[in-house]
Amino acid sequence: MLDLLADGLNNKEIAQRLSLRESTVRNYIPSILEKLNLRDRTQLLVYYYTK
Repeated sequence: MLDLLADGLNNKEIAQRLSLRESTVRNYIPSILEKLNLRDRTQLLVYYYTK
């Protein structure tokens, strides 16, 4: 999912690519942020590109 975020896709586009509901993607992102102790998508993308 992070690679799709890094490609600039929105929740709806990510859901379509992964055959998920948009609400599922919307719920996953805050969970990912919490687990990585990050505040927002911007920090998530910085994390993605630097790790």
